[in-house]
Amino acid sequence: MEQQELLRAKLNGETSRMQWTELQRFFASGAVIAVSHELDLIEVAACIANDDTKAIAQWMAESRVGRVSDAQASAWLEADATLWAVVVKPWILVQEI
Repeated sequence: MEQQELLRAKLNGETSRMQWTELQRFFASGAVIAVSHELDLIEVAACIANDDTKAIAQWMAESRVGRVSDAQASAWLEADATLWAVVVKPWILVQEI
């Protein structure tokens, strides 16, 4: 259990606010994953880091986790959006602030 707490603390420390314009090149390569505001960004990141396929598959089926759509990317660009972001290689997880 302590290992999970350390992972969450590490991920939390690596989370930052980023402008969508800084993330566009990663979006173009398909590496940006959107996390619904209903979910805890750090919890999702920890599940991805731990390869918790059951939780991830459920969130994807509920459309609460998934690749950023072209429409969402355009809306964020137009709004000059700032997002919460955390890297869980090879992905960058983002969540609207």
